[in-house]
Amino acid sequence: MTENFDVLIVGAGLSGIGAAWHLQDAFPWRSYAILEAREAMGGTWDLFRYPGIRSDSDMHTLGYRFRPWTASKAIADGPSILRYVRDTAADAGIDRRIRFGHRVIAASWSSREARWSVRAEHGGETSTLTCDFLYTCGGYYRYDQGHTPQFAGIEDFRGRVVHPQHWPEDLDYTGKRVVVIGSGATAVTLVPALADSGAAGVTMLQRSPSYILSAPKEDAVANRLRRRLGPRRAYAITRWKNVVVSTVIYQLSQRRPQMMRRFFRKQTIKHLPAGYDVDTHFKPTYGPWDQRLCLVPDGDLFRVLGEGGAQVVTDRIDRFTEHGIRLESGRELTADIVVTATGLELLALGGIELSVDGRAVAVPDTMAYKGTMLGGIPNFAFTFGYTNASWTLKADLVAEYVCRLLRFMDQRGFDYCLPVPDPSVTALPMIDFQAGYILRAVDRFPKSGSRSPWRVRMNYLRDIRVLRYGRVDDGTIRFVRASRASRPGRTAAEVRA
Repeated sequence: MTENFDVLIVGAGLSGIGAAWHLQDAFPWRSYAILEAREAMGGTWDLFRYPGIRSDSDMHTLGYRFRPWTASKAIADGPSILRYVRDTAADAGIDRRIRFGHRVIAASWSSREARWSVRAEHGGETSTLTCDFLYTCGGYYRYDQGHTPQFAGIEDFRGRVVHPQHWPEDLDYTGKRVVVIGSGATAVTLVPALADSGAAGVTMLQRSPSYILSAPKEDAVANRLRRRLGPRRAYAITRWKNVVVSTVIYQLSQRRPQMMRRFFRKQTIKHLPAGYDVDTHFKPTYGPWDQRLCLVPDGDLFRVLGEGGAQVVTDRIDRFTEHGIRLESGRELTADIVVTATGLELLALGGIELSVDGRAVAVPDTMAYKGTMLGGIPNFAFTFGYTNASWTLKADLVAEYVCRLLRFMDQRGFDYCLPVPDPSVTALPMIDFQAGYILRAVDRFPKSGSRSPWRVRMNYLRDIRVLRYGRVDDGTIRFVRASRASRPGRTAAEVRA
């Protein structure tokens, strides 16, 4: 017999574990399972193993709202974050609900049965499970490959080429000359880590600069409050402090870009040796926060540049050679190892093929409702975090909203709900961000709308009002009672009702 669950969660990373916690906290009687394509939980924090892997935002906002981050480091290393996720799952018994090695490939909805049929690959075979509500938390990028541009002559290079997404365990870079291609969060993490770990020389080769800001590795206010108030109250206060600070920086960047350009430039100059060519290597052509701001803990990137353990080269690649990379300027960078920190390959909804009542769903033709459901798709939610703040801030809100939605349907006897598309709403890109990895794939994602509740906004304070406190029955979402006789079986929630 096909197994049925009240809720199926796809993905056992930071979002999926948080979703499971909220679900079982709100509805201890509901049946659920987490389907995870890989053989371990943790998502990003288990996949990435490159030197120096860490959070690119503070852990008081990247951490869960319900579980205080108690370590002294606010910008934490990858293993510490992975341990935090796994401890959360173990303490709540969520780890026993995960089915590893189950990659969801398709899900089909039946309005007659008010149920999803979910197909997953496992061990070379395909199995089907059913659920009343499908909740995807699989992130936004492909786990099996990263993005590497086509570089001329790369086959001539006698050294080793590595992508950070698949860092080899046997890679020995001690005493080696390393070139890191890129200027984003991964590159600015790798360069100081490699320089501090024995590489003979590290070069960050960038086509164009990014905004980079030094941030304290430890939050002194958080650590002081924790000693005086205890972990839970200190965490809540620090979380709001950091939300406000990051929101102010973002809003000023959007409204007063020239002022913030001067601010970022001044901060960069402060951390580099006198006379450093800041305008060549740290003056982006785009506006502040048009792409994600890179944080470097305690200015570690600036430190290794000042000490001479690393250098930044701003130029374009002409081609690879036997011994390194020749640039368009004619200069050649000698390298034993080249790291292509050139971005991610995005994947909408984990690549799951959706269909409703026998009709295939073209995900790019759908529109996001409140940034968490899709117009015309019943009993379905997805998690997509903020591009301008910590991912978990949005993930927590989405989980809370899904619980509110399920409770509303339970109380009124509805079996399913779906946001009803509004043809008068103009379609816009869901991800309004100018980073290259976004622009390459934005047309594969659902659309945003020109007005609420279809407008996807990267604004935590606004989303709190909508997702945590806004009306569930807002006139846009339709609620339906299905015929009980047509349903193949009852779930635990139905029996309780």
